[in-house]
Amino acid sequence: MAHSEILLIKPVEGLGSEGDQVKVRAGYARNYLLPQKLAVTLTQSNRKQVESLKKRRAEREAAELNGAQELAKKLEKASIVFAVTTGEGGKMFGAITASDLHAKLVEAGIEIDRKKIHLFTPVKTLGKHEVKIKLHHDVSVELAFEVVSENPIDTGAAEESK
Repeated sequence: MAHSEILLIKPVEGLGSEGDQVKVRAGYARNYLLPQKLAVTLTQSNRKQVESLKKRRAEREAAELNGAQELAKKLEKASIVFAVTTGEGGKMFGAITASDLHAKLVEAGIEIDRKKIHLFTPVKTLGKHEVKIKLHHDVSVELAFEVVSENPIDTGAAEESK
């Protein structure tokens, strides 16, 4: 199979960042990377661009890291409470998912990508819970949230009527 050596101009998921010289299949380069202006073919004159691309990459990564750290500070101060309907004995109807957490964060004025919220299983119990939010490969935050009942749980009256 034919391969092409190319220079990435923009970051490509799973391939590299700007300024990287990578070897990919010729068809991938010809049909996707070059038309989308994500890369250029590697020539002697393009090799000189590498330094400017690496400088731009370092600036972008530093800006992303600073943004992630600021967002982490906001998340640490945030307090999230879910009021859910419950049945007998405090059994919850439904579950709290990553989408629900994302919606609450947006309501609180914190813009975050939903895919960064790592809630492995939906929350189906009342009480305090934690979720990991990975903002950057160096920055992750444990966000604590609470699930409470909308209607009061009357366990004493339920036991007396039995």
